[in-house]
Parts: sequence; structure tokens; C-alpha cells
Amino acid sequence: MSEHLTTETFKARVFNWEENKEWKYEGDLPAIVDFYADWCGPCKMVAPILEEISAAYEGKLRVFKVDTDKEQELAMAFGIQSIPSMLFIPMDDKPQMAAGALPKDALEKVIKDVLKVDAT
Repeated sequence: MSEHLTTETFKARVFNWEENKEWKYEGDLPAIVDFYADWCGPCKMVAPILEEISAAYEGKLRVFKVDTDKEQELAMAFGIQSIPSMLFIPMDDKPQMAAGALPKDALEKVIKDVLKVDAT
């Protein structure tokens, strides 16, 4: 199940940009952060796919959601220009941002290639 983050919980669970100039992931599993808004049509198409992925990869990766309307400071800190935007966070590498509603097969490819997580 995906977890909704506020700016404060994002700083604790993902990255505290106020304390760290360099990227420092605070999490214990690779993660996807979905920056979305309730009024966004493509975001609504991606949401059930992310829930499926969250269930299929339980214990292997985390899926976080950030409502850009409620968390404008956080969206600005990451330079979110369009939604949906997704931040893919591997355990031992720099995060990668992707904009747009990615289909499930594209998401699964990123999970394997960028996050280094296998479905099995």
C-alpha cells in the first residue's frame, strides 16, 4: 500500500534537503515517489498501477505519494513542473526523475534497471 507523505514526513523518510546539501536517502528500501494532484487525469490513471506495484513488490520497495497542491514547498524543492512526476530512488545511487504517466511495463523496467529490484 502506498503511503502519503507531507513535507515533514518526506524529510524524515526520504530526503532532508534543509540539512543535507548532497543527496542522502533516509529510507531502508528503494522507493518511488509519485508527485500528483487530485484534479490531474493522468495521475488518476497511474494511481491504480502504483497500488498494484506496491502490492507486488511489498517488502522490496516503497511507494510514496505527494499531493503537490497540499505540499507546494516540497514540489518546489524538487522542481516539479508537470504532474504526474515520479522520483525513482535506488538504495546506493542518485535518484532519477521521470515526468508523465508511465505505463506499467515502463514502470517495471525502471524498477528493474534503476532501482535494481526484481519481481520474483
